[in-house]
Amino acid sequence: MSETSGGWLSRLKSGLSRTSEKLSGGISSALTGKTLDAQTLERLEEALIGADLGVSTAAKLSAALAKEKFDKEINDTEVREALAQNISSILEPVAVPLEISAAKKPHVILVVGVNGSGKTTTIGKLAKNWVGHGKTVVLAAGDTFRAAAVEQLKIWGERTHCKVIARDTGSDAAGLAFEALEQARNENADILLIDTAGRLQNRDDLMGELAKIIRVLQKLDPEAPHSCLLVLDATVGQNAHSQVETFKEMTDVSGLVMTKLDGTARGGVVVALAERFGLPVHAVGVGEGEDDLQPFDHEIFARNLLGLNP
Repeated sequence: MSETSGGWLSRLKSGLSRTSEKLSGGISSALTGKTLDAQTLERLEEALIGADLGVSTAAKLSAALAKEKFDKEINDTEVREALAQNISSILEPVAVPLEISAAKKPHVILVVGVNGSGKTTTIGKLAKNWVGHGKTVVLAAGDTFRAAAVEQLKIWGERTHCKVIARDTGSDAAGLAFEALEQARNENADILLIDTAGRLQNRDDLMGELAKIIRVLQKLDPEAPHSCLLVLDATVGQNAHSQVETFKEMTDVSGLVMTKLDGTARGGVVVALAERFGLPVHAVGVGEGEDDLQPFDHEIFARNLLGLNP
């Protein structure tokens, strides 16, 4: 995933504008004096928590700021620069590209997440990118209980010229995944992307279904799936933590994709998730367009979060 023009940067800036306005406003309100004292630090910490960076991350950032600037004269820009630098340091270890192994034919990617998080759209955008780079991609409509999800994936298949393996509504998702891997192997495809259901209200059923999909895939390839992507909707804020915990119980989540950053003031949750779970953040999305999902850049993200130029 790459975009050489400034289009992506401007969309990221625009997408994070609600979060940066909230965070910058909170920082400005906290800095009532010219010196960083205990009271100012407390107000800054509250501003960070209010932007969904989480209690632990906010405390860590405040402590780092106090170490550098306590009892010294400060201004708004200095504080935002210092915070951006420290946030970038937290994010750097998780800013990991999603690598496709040429040794796997196909590289099997299981895509999980709650309904409405943007799983199917993410699959379509990933497929478009890889096809654009000369890869052969097969899509599996594993959310077999939602006809709309199957139809949506078929539309993406047409757009990206990818084969879509689908069955009737209510079909066995594990059987479909097995068939998809067989077909992808027969066609020597580079990548198999498998959509899945996300009905957390039937958590035990979903856990059983995902476990069955993995068991069945491993009959054909003991190492499959080679990647398990959890797609998270940034608008849910701190609820993203419980979603990560839940899906980590169900399957071996290998990385995150954060969607809908353009629709929320809760973009800070990306930092909180990085600090707490340390899972790779492969990509972030800031819109519905086909090119609105791009690799995660820790420094650019951190600076945009604080309303600073990259």
